[in-house]
Amino acid sequence: MIEVSNITKIYPNQRGVKNINFTVAKGELLGLLGPNGAGKTTIMRMVTGYLYPTRGTIKVGGCDLFDDPLGVRKQIGYLPEIPPIYPEMSVLDYLKFAARLKGVKKRELNAETNRVMELTGLEQVRRQLIGSLSKGFRQRVGLAQALLNSPPVLILDEPTVGLDPKQIIEIRNLISNLAHEHTVILSSHILPEVNLICNRVVIIDQGQLVAIDTPDGLARQLREGQKVEITVKGSRPEIEPVLKNVKEIREWSFLETLPDNTCRFLVQSETEGNLQELLFKTFAKADLPLLEMRTVNLSLEEIFLQLTTEEDDPNNPGNKPSVSGPGKEDAANG
Repeated sequence: MIEVSNITKIYPNQRGVKNINFTVAKGELLGLLGPNGAGKTTIMRMVTGYLYPTRGTIKVGGCDLFDDPLGVRKQIGYLPEIPPIYPEMSVLDYLKFAARLKGVKKRELNAETNRVMELTGLEQVRRQLIGSLSKGFRQRVGLAQALLNSPPVLILDEPTVGLDPKQIIEIRNLISNLAHEHTVILSSHILPEVNLICNRVVIIDQGQLVAIDTPDGLARQLREGQKVEITVKGSRPEIEPVLKNVKEIREWSFLETLPDNTCRFLVQSETEGNLQELLFKTFAKADLPLLEMRTVNLSLEEIFLQLTTEEDDPNNPGNKPSVSGPGKEDAANG
C-alpha cells in the first residue's frame, strides 16, 4: 500500500533524514519509533505530501507523490501531532467543514459526520465548542477528521501525546480497531504503545533507519547468545564455582537469595546452542538441584536503547548496531 524508496530530506541549516526505505502492506499497522528529534515527523510529512523529499520516491496505493500528488493525498487521512482543529467551532460544524474540504457530497454529509463521530465516541459532545473539550476529546476530533471520506491510509503522528493514562488506553484501542479497515502508520516514542498495537516496527535514530522488523524479530536479531534465568537449590558459594567452570557461558550475574537455601542467577551463553540442556546436566553432575529455568527475551525498551543510545566515546560513533537497515550517518529533524 505504501512504498518509501531511498527518501532523503536536506535542510539548509538543520539535519534531515537520509536514505529511508520501507513498505507497508495493506491492512498493516506500522509503528515508527524513535527518540524526540529522530526524524519521524519529517518522514510522515513526506509520506502525506506535506513536504517533498529532496531525493527518493514515495508511492501510496500505486500513485507516485511527484507524478500524482493529489492522488496520494486523496488516499490519506492525516492526524498531525497538533490536531488541525478550530476551537471556536462546534464538533459537528467542524467535521462538516472538514468533510466538504475532503470532497464528501452534500447529500452524504450528515451520514459521514455521524459515522466518524460514532467511531471516535464524539456523539455526546457533538454540539460542544471544540475549545471547551478536554485534550483527549480534542484528539478524538482530530482523529475523526482524518477518518472522513474513509481513506485507505491513516498517518497518525504521536496520537496519544499529552493524554492521561485512561485517554491513552481509549485512543490506543480505537486505533487498534481502525487497523482492521485501514492501513496505519503510527509514530511514537512511547515503547509500550508500539509494542502493544503494531505489527512491525521501524526504528529511526538521527535521520537513519536503524531497524525494521516485528518486535519479536528485533529481539531475535539483537540477542547475542541465550539468556536464561535459573533458580538453584544451594548457597551462592556452592553455585558460582560451577558457573565459572562452564566454558560455554559468556557471563552470569547473581540476582538474589531466596528462602530454603535457594539462589537465582542470570546466565548468558556464547552461542545459540541449547543452554538449558547444558545447565541441567552441569548442575545434576554437581549434585545441585536446578529448580527452575526461564528464557529471558529482550524487551522493546532494551532493543530501543541498544539501537539509539550513543556510546560514551564521541570519537567512535560507529559502535551502534544496525538491524535490517543502513548504518547511522546523518541526523534528523522531526
